[in-house]
Amino acid sequence: MKQSQITDWCHEMIRSQAPKNGFYVDATMGNGNDTAFLCSIAGHKGKVLAFDIQKCALKATQKLLEEKGYAGRATLIHDGHENLDQYVAEGSIDVICFNFGYLPGGDHHIATSPRTSLTAVSKGLAALKSGGMMSLCIYSGGDSGFEEKECLLAYLKGLSPREYTVIENIYLNRGNHPPVPVFLFKK
Repeated sequence: MKQSQITDWCHEMIRSQAPKNGFYVDATMGNGNDTAFLCSIAGHKGKVLAFDIQKCALKATQKLLEEKGYAGRATLIHDGHENLDQYVAEGSIDVICFNFGYLPGGDHHIATSPRTSLTAVSKGLAALKSGGMMSLCIYSGGDSGFEEKECLLAYLKGLSPREYTVIENIYLNRGNHPPVPVFLFKK
């Protein structure tokens, strides 16, 4: 594992917790790396949904899935993650992962926002099964994300410890606003 990369760290945590052949959601599809990872866990019997508002993200993800031999294993949805409750039932998902910010290599003016991200996380919590987990990669450096980071962390800090375990990780020796990995487990 490349321990300095937030997505590699999140993938290892998900791999350690996710049941095989489960139901997984990539709430922020981007270039498709998390979607492909979730497809590898889902196998042929599991289910993967992936969301993004940018058509270029769907195209990039479809191409990656085909290259990796995962074509047909995921349903790619051209919609915002804040609408995930229109596609999933409450208490149905084993794992949900988020990468907040903007599409790597994409237009930095198109990025996740505090309002839609908080809505998506809240709806994602309702959609998680008991024993399910949520992974959040919160990027705040550069030209976006500071307000979103603070809003998300404040919301997560306020969740009931009787219902959820929330673990925030930090990079102690990395400057320049490093990403924040957060793992949430529903009891």
